[in-house]
Amino acid sequence: MATPIRIPNNWEPRDYQRELWCALERGVKRAIGIWHRRAGKDDVCLHRAAVAAHERIGGYWHMLPLQTQARRAIWDAVNPHTGKRRIDEAFHRDLIATKREAEMLIKFKNGSTWQVIGSDNYNALVGAPPAGVIFSEWALADPNSWAYIRPILDENDGWAAFITTPRGNNHCKRMLDSARKNEKWFSQVLSAHDTNVFSSEKLMEVEQEYKDEFGIDFGRSMFHQEYLCSFDAAILGAYYTGELAEMRKEGRLCRVHYDKRHPVHTAWDLGIGDTTVIIFFQEVGLERRIIDFYEASGMALDHYAKELAGKGYVYGTHFLPHDADSRELGTGLSRKEVLEDLLPSEIEVLPRLAVDDGIQAARTMFNRLYIDETKCERLVNALSNYRRKWDEKNKVFMLRPLHDWASNPADSFRYMAVAEPVDRAMHGGALNYSNNGIY
Repeated sequence: MATPIRIPNNWEPRDYQRELWCALERGVKRAIGIWHRRAGKDDVCLHRAAVAAHERIGGYWHMLPLQTQARRAIWDAVNPHTGKRRIDEAFHRDLIATKREAEMLIKFKNGSTWQVIGSDNYNALVGAPPAGVIFSEWALADPNSWAYIRPILDENDGWAAFITTPRGNNHCKRMLDSARKNEKWFSQVLSAHDTNVFSSEKLMEVEQEYKDEFGIDFGRSMFHQEYLCSFDAAILGAYYTGELAEMRKEGRLCRVHYDKRHPVHTAWDLGIGDTTVIIFFQEVGLERRIIDFYEASGMALDHYAKELAGKGYVYGTHFLPHDADSRELGTGLSRKEVLEDLLPSEIEVLPRLAVDDGIQAARTMFNRLYIDETKCERLVNALSNYRRKWDEKNKVFMLRPLHDWASNPADSFRYMAVAEPVDRAMHGGALNYSNNGIY
C-alpha cells in the first residue's frame, strides 16, 4: 500500500500567514497581500498552488516582473534554512510527472501544470488558460499583465493572488485601495511590527544597514518601504519621483480635456519587435498638456494611423525617434515615409539624443506639465517605475535605465520632452494662455 502524500508538503502557515492562506483555501477569487520583506509571501503561494493543482485540474502560474528574475527568485531559489530548492519543498516529487527546466514548468501526474513566468512576456504564453495566477512583486510588474489575464480568469472562474512589498504610489496602491472597498476581495497589509518575524534589535540593525548603503534619508525611506510597508518611499533609482510628487501636490495630475483651439501633437516610440507608444499632447500657452496615450504591440503602422484618425483630434506635428529615417530591408522605405503616406499632418524626425540628455529635458519640462490621469494612467505608472538598473554585485546604480515594461512609455515621454512644436491657437493665430480644459 502506497504511503499517503500530504499537501501542503511538510509545511504549515505561520500564525500571521493563516489569514491569507485561509482566504485562498475557502475560495476567495481575488486577494492582495502587502507584506514586508522576508515574510514568506512566495512560500505561502507556492504551497497554496500545490494544493490548488490537486483540487482542480488546470494550469497555475507564478509570475514575477521579469522572466530572468522569475528563474532566480523562484525556480532556482534555495531555502537557506534547509538547503533545498523551494519548488522541491512545495511540490512533492511523487506527484510530479515531468519537470522542464528550460520552460520552468512542472506537470503533475493528475494533469495539472505549474509554471514560473515573467510579466514581461505574459501574452506570449500558449496552451490552456490558467486556473490560478500568483502575481509576485506586483508593485514592479507590468499592470497590463492583469488587464490581459483578468478576462481569462473571469471566464473560467479562476483565482488571482497579488503579493508584494510597496513601490511608491502606483498601480499596486490603487489596487489595494480598491480591494479594501470590495467585499469580494481579500486585502491585507502586514509590516514587520505586525508579524514579529524580526526582533526590535534586528530591525534596528537592518535599518542601519540601509542607511549605510543608501545614505541616511534614502536608507530610512527604503527601510520604511521594505519592512514597514510604506507607500510613501521613492522607488529605488526612479528618475521622476520628485517631479511626479510635485505634480500630484499641485493638482496637475488631473482631468485634462482636449482644447479644440489648439492642435494635438504626438510623440512616438516606434517598436518593431517591441511595443509602439504614442503620447498625445497640446501646447496651450506656457503649458504642455498630455491629453491621451496609446500603446500596442505587433501591429503594422496603418493600425496606428487608424487609431489616430478615430480619436477625432486635429493634429499638428507627429514627432518620431531618430531611427525612423532608416530604410527597412523588406520595403526599402523608412517608417517615416510609410507614415507620411498614412497621416496627413506634418511629420518630424527628432535628432539622436543621449538618454541622460532626454531625461534632463523631461525633468525641465515637468514644471509646466499637466497629464490626464485617467486616459494616461498607463503612462503615469510607467514614469513612476522608470528607474536606473541596479548592479547587485557592486551595489551601485548603472548609468543606463532598467529595460522593462516602463521603458517604452518613458522613451516616448523623453522624445516628447525634446520636441518643439510651433503651436498657435487655431482661432486668430495668436497664442492662447487660458487654462480652459483643465479641471
